[in-house]
Amino acid sequence: MRHRIIIIYSICFLNLGFAQEKAHHFSLDEAVAFALENNYNAKIAVNAVAAAHQKQWETTTIGLPKVNAKIDYQHWLKQAITLLPAEIVGGASGNFVPVTFGTKQNVNAAITLKQLIFDGSYLVGLQSAKTYLKISEQAKVKTALSIREAVINAYGNILIAEKSIEILDNNLAVLEKNLHDVQLIFKNGFNEEEDVEQLQITFSTVKSQLNRTKRLKNIGYKMLNISLGIPIENTIVLTDNLESLIGTHVDLTLLSKRFSVKNHIDFKIATNNREGNRLLLLLEKSKALPTLKAFVNVGYAGNSNSFDFLNNTQKWYDSSLMGVSLSIPIFSSFERRSKTRQAKIELENSDIRLEEIAQKLNLGVVNAKSEYQFSIEQYGTAKQNLTLAQRIEKKQQVKFFEGVSTSFDLSQAQNQLYTQQQSYIQSMLDVIAKKAALENALNISLK
Repeated sequence: MRHRIIIIYSICFLNLGFAQEKAHHFSLDEAVAFALENNYNAKIAVNAVAAAHQKQWETTTIGLPKVNAKIDYQHWLKQAITLLPAEIVGGASGNFVPVTFGTKQNVNAAITLKQLIFDGSYLVGLQSAKTYLKISEQAKVKTALSIREAVINAYGNILIAEKSIEILDNNLAVLEKNLHDVQLIFKNGFNEEEDVEQLQITFSTVKSQLNRTKRLKNIGYKMLNISLGIPIENTIVLTDNLESLIGTHVDLTLLSKRFSVKNHIDFKIATNNREGNRLLLLLEKSKALPTLKAFVNVGYAGNSNSFDFLNNTQKWYDSSLMGVSLSIPIFSSFERRSKTRQAKIELENSDIRLEEIAQKLNLGVVNAKSEYQFSIEQYGTAKQNLTLAQRIEKKQQVKFFEGVSTSFDLSQAQNQLYTQQQSYIQSMLDVIAKKAALENALNISLK
């Protein structure tokens, strides 16, 4: 029996150890840093850059020497018959003699070296590969900025849920006491049943909100897990709270920070897209240029009626060939001209889109600054309103139990308090979220 108890305790401690291994403790900054390395989209963005590097090398190799080897083995099951005039072997005129040429088995081995000397599309392709690599790297930066904002929002939503649960728990405790007191007063005949029912409605509503908020908190943790790139069954512990984050996220200097649209990642991506269309135009133009290629071929041939190719007595006959190939496009029924004009139109559209993006980015900064400033002002207002709502609710409680006011007045004061409580914690989250949005709009780089 003693051994069984020891085994059970050992298993419990092992399970506790595994559970602790899965727990992750994060401040907001730590969560962002972790997500930038482990988020699913972040990993895909890293792979995309690696693939772009390989694509660039693939394009480069088009203009590098290529060496290929080839071996052909032929075994005639029945050799082809050729008819020759009979006069060749002293036969009658008009007759033919069936003969076969060559041996039943043949082996041909060759090595070919090919080299591209000039191709206009290849030169354009090299530039396009560099542009493609830049686009992939900039997409990685854009992904990182999106991940940062998503983690901040997910982290903040959990803090809101936890703060809401704390407030609702306190509200529920106060309501439970009030309801108990009102029920006793009603039993003694000093108030009406409506007063009890009114408090019961408020109590049930707050309890329902508490249960819903608890469920939302669980969902919020799972969403944060996904944003961080952690399995949803793993435990996360948040080490920051709303109050501590507010102190670091109220930064009025952001409102006066200058903005350079040319340094914004979205503008850079759009600029590279324009560069891609410019290279496409060059590619279409390059198709009117000639293409020059060179090759060298060295081969060996062996012939035999039996498979003696591995013997030292087998004779091999070598051959070699060198040549160049020049391809000159002359007339394409105006196909090239049509494609060139289409590419030119796309380049013009890129210029238009670039101007549009610049205007939208400037407007986005103005809007983000306005929203951030409003969130800070709203936070201050919500804090004052919460203090006032708490005072009003306390006064109504005193008046109600003294018989001066009705249960309806108390219910109104309580609902007003609950609304201001939610507005207050939401205003704190808005400050954090709007700051992240403004940093993205201003293109503030990740730390």
